[in-house]
This record gives sequence, structure tokens and C-alpha cells, in this order.
Amino acid sequence: MSANRSNLSERQFEILVGNLLRYGVIIATAVVFIGGVFYLINHGNEAPNYEIFRGEPPYFSSPEGVATAAFSGRRRGIIQLGLLLLIITPVARVAFSLLAFIRQRDSLYIIITIIVLLGLLISLSGN
Repeated sequence: MSANRSNLSERQFEILVGNLLRYGVIIATAVVFIGGVFYLINHGNEAPNYEIFRGEPPYFSSPEGVATAAFSGRRRGIIQLGLLLLIITPVARVAFSLLAFIRQRDSLYIIITIIVLLGLLISLSGN
């Protein structure tokens, strides 16, 4: 009976992770699309100037800056937020895997997943 319950919870976890990845990508795509539409509405008729290079504004160098730009209505900020959501989706998958391994008390996979999650979070923070 407990083996059946374990398989059921593993199956439920697989469904949860699958939905997390699916809906994460759908939401990220929708946010990028909406930001792109708003950007094109305001800048679609402008001719690009390739003679002058303009890098990303400094506030796009951190997740907090991206979120602030997006929630203040900046169109490029909305696009960047969608891309950030797309990056965060697999990170959330690793975090959910960690919870599953903790629940299963699988210490080897807990350690490996913590290392992977820390690496992802450090790279995401820009440090």
C-alpha cells in the first residue's frame, strides 16, 4: 500500500513539474509578446540607427531593476521581465525537485540539487 502511495505522489509530482514548466513558458511568452506589442506600438515606425551603439540601461542588470522597470510600465522592462520569467522557470523546477528529494530523504540527490540550485541562483543574481 505505501509503495502504491509513493508512486502516486511521484506521479503527482511529475504532473506538477510538467505543469510548472508548461505554464511558466506560456506565461513568459505571453509577457514577452505583450511587451513586444506595446514596444512596437510606440517605436514601430522608428528607423534604427546602427551608427551609435547603446547598451542596456543599468537597471536591466538585476532582477529587481527589471521588475521595477516592468511594473512602472516601461515596454522594454516588460519584455525583459518575460525573459526573466523564462529563465526562472527551470530554476523553479530544480527547487521543486529539491523539495521532492527532501521528502524522499535521498541525501545524495539533496546535496547535488542544492549545489545546482545555488549555482543557478548565483548566476541569476549577476554575482
